[in-house]
Amino acid sequence: MENVFLIVGLGNPGADYAKTRHNAGFLLVEKLAAQWKTDWANERKFNARIAKAERSGKRILLCEPQTFMNLSGETVGALKDFYQLQLGQLLVMVDDADLPFGEIRLRPGGSSGGHHGLESIEQHLGSREFARLRIGIGRKDSAREITDYVLGKFEKSENELLEKVLERAAGQIDCWLEAGLQKAMSQFNGVIGPKNEEKKK
Repeated sequence: MENVFLIVGLGNPGADYAKTRHNAGFLLVEKLAAQWKTDWANERKFNARIAKAERSGKRILLCEPQTFMNLSGETVGALKDFYQLQLGQLLVMVDDADLPFGEIRLRPGGSSGGHHGLESIEQHLGSREFARLRIGIGRKDSAREITDYVLGKFEKSENELLEKVLERAAGQIDCWLEAGLQKAMSQFNGVIGPKNEEKKK
């Protein structure tokens, strides 16, 4: 369907994982749903929570896969097939421990970077050529084993910056829908900080 766009936030379902760093994609897609004043519904045939909206003359499906992170591709692949979507109509939002906390980066494709949710989606779609918005969560040290960190909740001291990050990322998604990927990348990619947090809203 030419006018349908699928925006997927990745995370793990359930109260134990709510508001953890690994659920940054969920936090962002929930922010979009709240801003766009749309409600969530459970779609069992896709194993997902779906919220529907219209933006910039486009029909939008906001999605939270309920498969757990490592199987996210099952939901995304099923939705892509059902709505007959092209890869250009898909955007996936994920946490990224290799980006500093406070940075966002939209790209038209690329490597999974070891992110199991992206790996699952790439496997089910047979392609890496779909847009992904990475939300930096940083890491406490250079160790590769960071499971406890990414599955931990954001600290209270991080909440103010987290809200600015989600606000900026939501604006980037609006720009993507209205003006396309390249403009959204050039205007919004980067670090959110005291000097540029109000930049180009």
